[in-house]
Amino acid sequence: MVEHRTRSANLSEGWEKARALGLVRDEMLPAESWASSREVRASMRGNRGRDTSPELQLRAELHARGLRYRVSVRPLRELRRTADVVFPKDRLAVFVDGCFWHGCQEHHRPANTNSEFWSKKIADNKRRDIETNQLLVERGWTVIRCWEHEDPKAVADRVVTALGRSEQRG
Repeated sequence: MVEHRTRSANLSEGWEKARALGLVRDEMLPAESWASSREVRASMRGNRGRDTSPELQLRAELHARGLRYRVSVRPLRELRRTADVVFPKDRLAVFVDGCFWHGCQEHHRPANTNSEFWSKKIADNKRRDIETNQLLVERGWTVIRCWEHEDPKAVADRVVTALGRSEQRG
């Protein structure tokens, strides 16, 4: 059992324990890997693409208000980008952006290792977010972007307002 403050520290210790027990062998990082170490690679692979805690909290709040939606779908089928919560009939797409991955002004801390790669990655993510917003708006969609640290109730209030509905508590 590992119980550190960060997920990365837990993964690192877990891998060390597995190595000590002979459950895994040290391997070279694959040539295509961007990771700077085995531990970093394990942490990167462990990052969820959907169903993160902030997304689940927002969805629970929306559901409690009687709202029904689709999860992790492409608002525009031809565009290879998924929104976290989608109201297709209302043409509303909600994105819950992670502070690290999307460069939150308040919480983003640049990576110390492989900083050039990560700086470019975050800048590319920001550009793609802007492009996604523009493409959706041009097609008649409303886009709500929130940060992972935002209060789910406040974000749900924005969704209800954008939908133009009164709340339907169930």
